[in-house]
Amino acid sequence: MSEKNEGKAAELRELYRELILEHARSPRHFGKLKDATHSAEGINPLCGDKLKMYFRILKNGRIDAACFEGSGCAISVASASLLTDTVIGMSTADALQFFSAVISRLSGRSTTSDDADTVIDLGKIRALEGVKEFPSRIKCASLAWHALNSAIHCNDQTVSTE
Repeated sequence: MSEKNEGKAAELRELYRELILEHARSPRHFGKLKDATHSAEGINPLCGDKLKMYFRILKNGRIDAACFEGSGCAISVASASLLTDTVIGMSTADALQFFSAVISRLSGRSTTSDDADTVIDLGKIRALEGVKEFPSRIKCASLAWHALNSAIHCNDQTVSTE
């Protein structure tokens, strides 16, 4: 990689790091959604992350509102914040495609042109990709996304990263 490209990559990593820190310090849509139609809890026992995700899904399948509450490390809180920001207004089908793309990217399985994330613009969510360098943090970043999947599928069991 040329020095110029290395410099751009470093700038992008710094920008993503700042985005994660901002969402961790000032999470969006934090709190209980009183009229939620779907919800799911998630825990990451290794890090101590505990989240509850709330969604109001309309009869047409559109996610009208999303919130979360709980506590966790900066990465899990930022991921939940980014998730809620992202899925509001999406159909549940699109949100599930997003879930697949995010989990694929975080796990490093996104290598072929037919992956779901090739047709989905991950936008700000790409900021979470930096956790791939720290395998133990992948569970922190993916917890909220697994809870989204569970909530949409009306699974009553608590999601665990273990």
